[in-house]
Amino acid sequence: MELFSPAFFSALLAIIMIDLVLAGDNAIVIALVARRLPAHQQRLTIILGTVGAVVVRVVMTLLIVWLLNIPWLQLAGGLLLVWIAWKLLAPDASHDEHSNLTVGEVSLASAIRTIVVADAVMGLDNVLGVAGAAHGDFMLVVIGLLISIPIMVLGSTLILKWVERFPAIIYIGAGVLAWTAVKMIVTDAKVREYFAANEMMAYVLYALVIGAVLGSGMLRSKRSRELQHTDHPAGG
Repeated sequence: MELFSPAFFSALLAIIMIDLVLAGDNAIVIALVARRLPAHQQRLTIILGTVGAVVVRVVMTLLIVWLLNIPWLQLAGGLLLVWIAWKLLAPDASHDEHSNLTVGEVSLASAIRTIVVADAVMGLDNVLGVAGAAHGDFMLVVIGLLISIPIMVLGSTLILKWVERFPAIIYIGAGVLAWTAVKMIVTDAKVREYFAANEMMAYVLYALVIGAVLGSGMLRSKRSRELQHTDHPAGG
């Protein structure tokens, strides 16, 4: 594709729109992970997590044909994403003075690792969309991936601010991740025909997974508050 031609700019516009539409769930993961770190490390986590995620997407783009031939890939990725959504709703150990969790380099590395793994799982649809819109032009693919960096950084920063003001948004974010996980599962090449022929089973799976993730998160949060109340009784 000729550089700066009408076709080039048309494909670039399509890539930007794909990034805007599909970057939301990635920004949610980054924000929910970053919220568990001290304020001075949150910005660094967002930037490094986003850069790591984009590097993973570049590798995935280069290997996309091979990746699409791996059986059960999306189903396995969906199950992994369910676990990540469940993990992100764990009570914040930093509020518990009896916790052994330290907020230092290990926590920062763990946060970035979680972001990269989650983005690798969810990034398949983004990679497919960008690769398709680029029509095989590798330069356009790279430009599209570079454009996704500020979108994810700004998006996750904004979501993080919302979470700090309205903690209930955490459950909305986890619900979105759970929904994305089920979407990956039911569209896996090995089971897609079954769920297409049995739509009700797909709806049941959505309800079960999202309900289980959110319900377990609320239950663990309630137990954590009860334990803190026991350790610090009123007037004690």
